[in-house]
Amino acid sequence: MTFDFQLLQKKLNTKLNNEALFRLAFTHRSYLNEHPDFEQVSNERLEFLGDAVLQLLSSEFLYEKYPNSPEGILTNYRSAIVCTPSIAAEAKRLGYGEFLLLSNGEESTGGREREYILANTFEAVLGALYLDKDLDFCKDFVIKELLYKVTEIVENEDYKDAKSKFQEIAQEKMGITPVYQVLESWGPDHEKNFKVGVFLGEKLWGEGTGRSKQKAEQQAALQAFAKLSSN
Repeated sequence: MTFDFQLLQKKLNTKLNNEALFRLAFTHRSYLNEHPDFEQVSNERLEFLGDAVLQLLSSEFLYEKYPNSPEGILTNYRSAIVCTPSIAAEAKRLGYGEFLLLSNGEESTGGREREYILANTFEAVLGALYLDKDLDFCKDFVIKELLYKVTEIVENEDYKDAKSKFQEIAQEKMGITPVYQVLESWGPDHEKNFKVGVFLGEKLWGEGTGRSKQKAEQQAALQAFAKLSSN
């Protein structure tokens, strides 16, 4: 498994400076388990940085685009645009999956297509771009590769509370109240990550990840709502 730095630059349509930094951005923690001599750590620290950059840039964009919207509505807009399904879709479109360094086990179970891994990688790459380029470059990148769909999200009211929307449609179509369960958690107590599933009866309808159970539940509900709406 190799990391193609030249191809990545073509994908991103820019010249990058620090190859090791971007290799790190695509290094999933599972890869380290099978490569104990690997000199780098996983991409989780870059993900932490990229998340902060994404929050800042998306907040600034929404603040300027919707000058009459109150704080609560802007928060809902931002949550919808930076949620796991949203940024994972852009990571997939950009072809990030092919650059990931994964363990054989993660690879064999579809890790390159796994939503939360792609979403985390989107943030890690953004963190690397911030360090390798600057904030202005990141702003242009995020507007082009993610924030282009803000208008559609607002017009379709996709920003509304996902748990409420899913509960309404679940009760309407199936007469069942959704149940949320923590499927996995990792990281130290001060930087805990959660993976949550939402069930109707015994069937899993959606999964979400986040740095709080509440955020993970919202993302799981958003995914489940999309599935049930299309049925």
